[in-house]
Amino acid sequence: MVLDFTKTTLTPSTLVISITCFTEDGGFDPEAQRVHFRRLAEAGIGVFFGGGGSGEAYTLTKDEYKQLTQIAVEELKGKVPCRVMGVEPRSAEGMIELYELVKPYGVDGMQVYSLDAGHGRGIDNRVLETYFRDILEVATDIPCILSSHQSVGYWIPIPMLKSLCADYPQITGINATNPDIRYITQVRQELGDRVELHVGGPMQGLTCLSLGGQGYLSHEGNLTPKLCVSVIDHYKAGDMSACFAAFGHLLSVFDKIAPLGGAKTFLKELGLRGGPPRKPRLPVTEDRLPEVRRLIDELQIKAIEGVA
Repeated sequence: MVLDFTKTTLTPSTLVISITCFTEDGGFDPEAQRVHFRRLAEAGIGVFFGGGGSGEAYTLTKDEYKQLTQIAVEELKGKVPCRVMGVEPRSAEGMIELYELVKPYGVDGMQVYSLDAGHGRGIDNRVLETYFRDILEVATDIPCILSSHQSVGYWIPIPMLKSLCADYPQITGINATNPDIRYITQVRQELGDRVELHVGGPMQGLTCLSLGGQGYLSHEGNLTPKLCVSVIDHYKAGDMSACFAAFGHLLSVFDKIAPLGGAKTFLKELGLRGGPPRKPRLPVTEDRLPEVRRLIDELQIKAIEGVA
């Protein structure tokens, strides 16, 4: 029997891995963060905040993370999904600590990252499963989204995913990225509508949707949230011509902005809030800014996003 993967009771969606806004002297900028979150909410894109990549969360103090969480809940909750991303921990205690930190604020969900092996060591499946179970036995009051992502150098085995989802009802989603698309197919086939399935980055976004998954995460949503949402909206409306056109445009944004410092560089040139990266990351040099301005025009970002 051929499975019809497109039959799903879950709604397609896209979420942005939000930047964290800093001042020119490197401090956390709560006012700019509120403005940025409001722009995302207005575009209708779901938000993961406080991540280790786009969110530069490895540089945040606990007090900054608490303030970021409070602002996220105040500006996003009830408007778009408001989920905390966190960073790859070295122990279950690291993820439990994040859970305890954000639990009082009422976030809509928390990503549970895979264990960071450290020093290139592999992780035994028994160790990995114990790690997840230690967290999930404690993290019972927030919907949990498991991360099976290439950033840690391995993926959660499918049988383990099934076992964890069977035992812990608070698991509501899986964020999965794998260069071997068979893994994504197997996640969808084995777990079906038990959990939301999003791929990390737009690259496999349409593939995920074609399998009955819910969509994709992106950094690009910080710069072009309306474009990201339009891919999903056109898909839900059944206008595949418009969906493909929007997705192709999004992949161009994905390709062009990364070498130039990502969304923050472009937001600054557009006069939008975001601020500089925090050290050890550095802003692009002045000699690259003419290329940024050229790409803003080439990619039609002002027109698509309604930026004056």
